[in-house]
Amino acid sequence: MLYSLYELHHAAVTPFWLVADAQRILLRSPFNPVAATPLAKIASAAADIVVDVTRRYAKPRFDLDQTLIAGKPVAVRETIVRRLPFCQLKRFERDIKRADPKVLIVAPLSGHFATLLRDTVRALLPDFDVYITDWRDARRIPAIEGQFDLDDYIDYVSGFLRDLGPGTSVIAVCQPSVPVLAATALLSADKDKAMPPALVLMGGPIDARESPTAVNKFATEHPIEWFERHVIARVPVTYPGFLRRVYPGFLQLAGFMAMNLDKHVDAHIQMFHHLVRGDGESAAAHRAFYDEYRAVMDMPAEYYLQTIQTVFHDFALAQGTMTSRDRKVEAKAIKCALMTVEGERDDISGLGQTKAAHRICSSIPNAKRQHYVAPKVGHYGVFNGRRWREITAPRVRDFLRAYGGRA
Repeated sequence: MLYSLYELHHAAVTPFWLVADAQRILLRSPFNPVAATPLAKIASAAADIVVDVTRRYAKPRFDLDQTLIAGKPVAVRETIVRRLPFCQLKRFERDIKRADPKVLIVAPLSGHFATLLRDTVRALLPDFDVYITDWRDARRIPAIEGQFDLDDYIDYVSGFLRDLGPGTSVIAVCQPSVPVLAATALLSADKDKAMPPALVLMGGPIDARESPTAVNKFATEHPIEWFERHVIARVPVTYPGFLRRVYPGFLQLAGFMAMNLDKHVDAHIQMFHHLVRGDGESAAAHRAFYDEYRAVMDMPAEYYLQTIQTVFHDFALAQGTMTSRDRKVEAKAIKCALMTVEGERDDISGLGQTKAAHRICSSIPNAKRQHYVAPKVGHYGVFNGRRWREITAPRVRDFLRAYGGRA
């Protein structure tokens, strides 16, 4: 019912979107004699805002077709290394012969597409052979493919590391910090050759009891039955995943927007003024951000609910009680190099939540540990933006070069 109401809403606003889109085209046409007048600029800017807030947003592209190595441009192409029902392992293959270490970036399965980590990938391309988990939108996965839960996530990460071979380091951004640490622990306990030589955890809820944020408190204060009743829906008939139970991406987006609603409203007001003044560059930057931010995907219900229970109710990894496929996850089995990164102003994963990994991974020598707090950045700034590129990324690169594997 919930999903059907959402689809009905979109159908209802489609006529307004079409009218607004036609209006902005007409008002900006060089053949329109009033296009340059203040009134026409205001009306076309208003139409732009209406279009942006009512249209659907498709999965974005990485658009990383080039990088700089030793000051020279090198072509980059995306290739698929392995396809699985719920994820594909993607490689950013550089058109150059270099024996650089492999790095697997595990993108969050938390509502946004892996393209949210475009800046993360871009910063690592000059120095590493980069791979990323490109998670699929659950509403597009036929129900016949079965369920996908947190244990499956851990299996996927372990399997991808085996596909890539020994010496592949891992970067987990946000939500995957828990399953990636669990996968590393299980591989380490088995002395599997696929266990990573270096692990970087960025802005993840390893121990959500530390500096709990509004997101953490909301998850903790509501029983799992509440989430099952209020935020789980079945995919409607218009999608390949018809009848699959999901946590819809539009609900996740609504939650994120509500957390900082005043900032989002102000951003759109600023965009309106940019458009009226003819500041196309600033308006384009705003639109690029929201094209990414509003492009959301559905998550499998069983994965979402198990994550809430394990990470935010039981704090299982932090308390040493986490299991996967009836195996206990022993974080003390991990002996690879570990770096944790947090944002000083992170309002999703509070300070100390990611750093907690050092406490539970007790067997790692102190010489192979690093912790860094990125100053003046929120959650998104931990892995994206100017401070990431100029300050955090060089530290991550140095760590991976020092402790990561060799090609």
